[in-house]
Amino acid sequence: MSKMFCYQCQETAKNEGCTVRGVCGKTADVANMQDLLMYLCKGISHYTVRLRANGVEVSEINKFIVDSLFMTITNANFDLNRFKVRMYIAYEMRNAAKKKLQELGVNIDDITYSGAHWMGETEEEMFDKALEVGVLATENEDIRSLRELTIYGLKGMAAYAEHAFNLGFEDNEIYAFIQQALVDTTNDNLNADELTQLVLKTGEVGVKAMALLDSANTGSYGHPVISKVSLGVRNNPGILISGHDMKDMEELLKQTEGTGVDVYTHSEMLPANYYPAFKKYDHFVGNYGGSWWQQTKDFETFNGVVLFTTNCIVPPLRSSTYADRVYTTGASGFEGFPHIADREDGKTKDFSALIEHAKKCEAPIEIETGEIVGGFAHNQVAALSSQVVEAVKTGAIRKFFVMAGCDGRMKGRSYYTEFAQKLPQDTVILTAGCAKYRYNKLQLGDINGIPRVLDAGQCNDSYSLVKIALSLQEAFGLDSLNDLPIAYNIAWYEQKAVIVLLALLSLGVKNIHLGPTLPAFLSPNIVNVLVNNFALSGITSVDEDMKVLLGA
Repeated sequence: MSKMFCYQCQETAKNEGCTVRGVCGKTADVANMQDLLMYLCKGISHYTVRLRANGVEVSEINKFIVDSLFMTITNANFDLNRFKVRMYIAYEMRNAAKKKLQELGVNIDDITYSGAHWMGETEEEMFDKALEVGVLATENEDIRSLRELTIYGLKGMAAYAEHAFNLGFEDNEIYAFIQQALVDTTNDNLNADELTQLVLKTGEVGVKAMALLDSANTGSYGHPVISKVSLGVRNNPGILISGHDMKDMEELLKQTEGTGVDVYTHSEMLPANYYPAFKKYDHFVGNYGGSWWQQTKDFETFNGVVLFTTNCIVPPLRSSTYADRVYTTGASGFEGFPHIADREDGKTKDFSALIEHAKKCEAPIEIETGEIVGGFAHNQVAALSSQVVEAVKTGAIRKFFVMAGCDGRMKGRSYYTEFAQKLPQDTVILTAGCAKYRYNKLQLGDINGIPRVLDAGQCNDSYSLVKIALSLQEAFGLDSLNDLPIAYNIAWYEQKAVIVLLALLSLGVKNIHLGPTLPAFLSPNIVNVLVNNFALSGITSVDEDMKVLLGA
């Protein structure tokens, strides 16, 4: 038996699965604890589904399951102790839910799923059980593929729900679906067709979760506006904030005001520069560095403190000089990095420790100069809609290319840079997520004042791309999104990209090209289902794909 099995990310070993240690840096122990946590969350959900049917909503459990799913996303949390502690909390949550059902007089004798009952006290028991209940516990590869596709979609959805929650926005229907779907992945009576429908339903609810987060972000900080973001540095010490959580961004900016410490964004936090509410802070300088996987280089030259609010952690190299300057918060974690505790009773997080640390650091070393332009979320594009529609009608814009999704380390991802460079001058790229770092610093020009790269924000902001497509469909009076002059060439890495893909499929979008590889968790038969029903395909060469997508 292998030490672990994980194939949830694009870089999984040999595009088959990591069995000794994750390519991401995750150890077997952490991977197994994550599997066990998922097993227990499924068990808890068996009870909460019954409770909800009896009119009982347990907010603490809703939050626990969402946070647990988020913590198991690729590159989010490498801290074994955090997962060990979480097991005991899971037992307590499950027992409380079970007891409540019994008090209500609800018959639960037919709940036979072992995750609803099993409890291991020792670490040895936990690790042994984890090897039994991981991904490979489902023997039929097609059923396994559909179950995992659903679960990875749920993990991405949970990330959106968690960020929305932090801003005071919730939707109990999303929690209800997540928990019912977790239960459904344990139901051996569901066949492949029924599980395929569950996958599409996951995408449908994913759109709802994206809309919720969009409302949370824009309701709290205003609609993103077209912004020029500085890539240079100042002479003050700095804090580099990474991840996706805008509430953390807000609180850090407030607490660093007047301290002499500047704040910079890294990777997925770049779109914070587009929100009107953050522009009032003079010490908010701009963006430093590139994509998440370049952090081992970027953090060295930054010299200051780094804060991870969510995922995209790369374990520091043994030779690193920055490991003692990194902090985590929220769902993120790494053994040895100090962790900033969650908010309590409506209070803010306390970032004082890392601010004091930052004051003692040298100013960042400048690694580039100039600006990049972003802020083309759906509200901003709507303001330009007449200009965009006119450009399409006159032929100035021949086609839009949705090149959203994730970046990663694979050399083959240079494909996306080359693709962007070779696109004809009468085409426009719509992007969101860190995939944009493959081309957002290229000088690709504009079309009648419309930049040829329209950056809508984080992977969380992919909803904007859906909104833009739907508004164009309405503007042109078309019956289907597939009738628009839009082609989809999407890169993926982790589970937030999975929910974006499922969301597009739920909307009926066809002819999506997905790369740089097709997911290892898709069995050949399930790939065929997606090909036959949605014309999903992988990428080939830039020139060949260009011909196909320009003609589509």
